[in-house]
Amino acid sequence: MTTSHSSGLTPTTLNMKANGPKIINQLFEHAGVKLNGDAPWDMQIYDNAFFRKMFTKWELGIGESYMDGDWDSQQLDEFFFKITSHDLEQTVVGPAKFRFALEILRQKFFNLQTENRAFRVGEQHYDIGNDLFESMLDSNLMYSCGYWEHAKNLEEAQLHKLELICRKLELKPGERLLDIGCGWGGLARYAAEKYQVEVVGITISKEQQKLAQEKCAGLPVTILLTDYRELTGEFDKIVSVGMFEHVGAKNYATYFDVVGKLLKADGLFLLHTIGNHVTETRRDMWLDKYIFPNGHLPSAKQISSALEGRFLIDDWHNFGRDYDRTLMAWWDNFDKAWPTLKDKYGERFYRMWKYFLLSSAGFFRSGQGQLWQIVLSKRGRPVTYRSVRGSPAIERNQG
Repeated sequence: MTTSHSSGLTPTTLNMKANGPKIINQLFEHAGVKLNGDAPWDMQIYDNAFFRKMFTKWELGIGESYMDGDWDSQQLDEFFFKITSHDLEQTVVGPAKFRFALEILRQKFFNLQTENRAFRVGEQHYDIGNDLFESMLDSNLMYSCGYWEHAKNLEEAQLHKLELICRKLELKPGERLLDIGCGWGGLARYAAEKYQVEVVGITISKEQQKLAQEKCAGLPVTILLTDYRELTGEFDKIVSVGMFEHVGAKNYATYFDVVGKLLKADGLFLLHTIGNHVTETRRDMWLDKYIFPNGHLPSAKQISSALEGRFLIDDWHNFGRDYDRTLMAWWDNFDKAWPTLKDKYGERFYRMWKYFLLSSAGFFRSGQGQLWQIVLSKRGRPVTYRSVRGSPAIERNQG
């Protein structure tokens, strides 16, 4: 299915004396992007309402203007890659210093400031519909970055990621594993089946809990609908994949304190999280409204500061550009499945989801977005940790 503007409109003739086009062109010239240019990554303007929306609501207006069909780009992912590869607001003066689409892609996913708000992102995002995610993701429904070093496709990339996590955690039969933010239970099922461990998974999404329980039926896996701050007990190993982005900087200390109380003295904790290349506090209003409420991405500085005095950092693995490839695979799956989804979700949702996936791909392609797997332990752990890299044991996936 093509994703070009379907109304038959051609790009509007712009009044280049107007401030809006002047400012945008000033910004774009440093990134090699033009308004109504010939390159596939250029921005095509179909309605001058774009400028009003942008200058009144900034990144929220830019995203909503795209959803409204006011503008488009043949290669939306490359458009965002180019503008996020340059600090555009630092290269111009005067009115052009207004923050532009750069802010859209400094994605501060998932900022859960209080327990009372902990379930909002589940209700708004993860409960959209399992049919959407089943059509977009791999068979294990892994909604996080795959590991592509030796993978040929999305299915392999996600299996390799699961295997890599289990090896990094040094899982052993009979151990008890806590999965904070278990999603649809893919990791819980994999660890229980392949490593013979008992798993407790938690989620803040009712739809995720329901499907995860179905997928893990018959295995030593318990899926709970709860906030991490409500947990009790003791675990040999703890993992959190794609959930820390929900926590919020004000809660990092509490989060690691909770994990510290739950983890045995000789245990390991693996944190798999998106990261920002710099520390920022401002939320992206478009993502906040339409995708991930109250979102925030941690920086390395914020994480290391919160860990100080709580955990030792045994390993810090960055494969952020693998997220670009993961997102492009999700987009391809979603776009192909759209004919079966469109009657339920509608054209505006299609443009919203396209904007989300492809702008995110450009964000990671530019290097602003990072993907970290951090292995942590308590100071008294007697065993030296050995970092795991390279090709996972593929034969285990086939067993």
